[in-house]
Amino acid sequence: MRKILLLWMLLLLPLGAYAQAREFPDFTELVEKQGPAVVNISTAQTKKAHPRVPQIPNLDEDDPFFEFFRRFMPQEPGRSPHEFSTRSLGSGFIISADGYILTNAHVVDGADEITVRLIDKREFKAKVVGADKRTDVALIKIDAGGLPVVKLGDPNKLKVGEWVLAIGSPFGFDNTVTAGIVSGKARSLPQENLVPFIQTDAAVNPGNSGGPLFNLRGEVVGINSQIYSRTGGYMGLSFAIPIDIALDVQSQLRSNGRVSRGRIGVVIQEVTKELADSFGLAKPQGALVNAVESGGPADKAGIEVSDIIVKFDGKDVASSSELPRIVGATRPGSQVGMQVWRKGATKNLTVTVGEIPADKVAGRENKRSKPAEAAANRLGLVLADLSEAQRKELKITAGVAVDEVRGQPRGDLRKGDIILALIHKGINTEATSVAQFNKALNAIDKSVTITLHVRRGENQSFVTIKGTKDK
Repeated sequence: MRKILLLWMLLLLPLGAYAQAREFPDFTELVEKQGPAVVNISTAQTKKAHPRVPQIPNLDEDDPFFEFFRRFMPQEPGRSPHEFSTRSLGSGFIISADGYILTNAHVVDGADEITVRLIDKREFKAKVVGADKRTDVALIKIDAGGLPVVKLGDPNKLKVGEWVLAIGSPFGFDNTVTAGIVSGKARSLPQENLVPFIQTDAAVNPGNSGGPLFNLRGEVVGINSQIYSRTGGYMGLSFAIPIDIALDVQSQLRSNGRVSRGRIGVVIQEVTKELADSFGLAKPQGALVNAVESGGPADKAGIEVSDIIVKFDGKDVASSSELPRIVGATRPGSQVGMQVWRKGATKNLTVTVGEIPADKVAGRENKRSKPAEAAANRLGLVLADLSEAQRKELKITAGVAVDEVRGQPRGDLRKGDIILALIHKGINTEATSVAQFNKALNAIDKSVTITLHVRRGENQSFVTIKGTKDK
């Protein structure tokens, strides 16, 4: 019996050691092999600024202190600016033995001088091959050969909960190693809809930016780019740019010095459960089109306002945040197929993809006439008809203005909004007049959820208004 028990103990011991090793991975070999390809990046930038100087008090010329201030206090007019230097730190990693290095665009943005320091303390001056602010990826080059390079992996194979390792120079501490797990994938951040970020809980701090994120096989799967913080330091949320996106960007930067991205000329919003019900869609999916650029690629392809784009170039559009990434990754000039949900059925279209232009900012106040009627409809809205001149100025063919919102607001509607259409069961009814709109509204049961297509300033969106049991 003792022999059997001893045999079982001998058999279970390696399994316990294996389980412990699986639970707590050993990163030492990974760091030894890949660490030398991670670099410290320091930048210097010279700026000019006018010194802040005290002004001469408003004194009478006969005052004895007037001459003192005139002689010894600096004068505002004609004062010369002084120069000062700012320095910043970041990280990067070598992707080719002849000196090409990937980092973040914000690490080298505006730098007059870039210094790259290797783990063996050698220093090189670097030049920027190209930078793309939209993805925050930059490619820089040093004059050196025979350099260590990282292994590149496939971020699409990453799983939530998988171990990852970050190497960088937080606060200037070279080759600092931190570990964590993948907390989420394909994260969308405000103003960052072209990058499906990898979220991790590996400690990333200022100076880690541009450094690599490794999987357990020692392959780079991302570039550490951003942190979520209320203090400026690590708080458990870090975001990395998937390496496949970064490699596509660097390839274009190396070949063309710029990145070309596709566009189709639509404004979209997320499809909520309420919107899906209103449009007769089985589940919330796709990207709801709330505006189409006149004469743009989507307009020429036959895309209409209130279409829901569910497929683009053979790829399912699960949410609105995915569409800009898919379209942006499509080469301008390509002809691709797309599938939309329109009036309760799918429709296939073909679009010739355009190219994203420089960012434009537009704003305009819209003027309109006094309300034609003062009575509020069942939604508590006092509406006003628009003149032909006003519609022409707004470049719309239909619409009524919200002059007042009375009582408890129903949905996100405000004074000054323009209601373009009412949508119920996938049927889009344009608001041609106040009387016509209120008649169409009253024909729908109060308990039913409806959708309004609303214009606010230069933007358009769909607003759902839930039904009520009150008759």
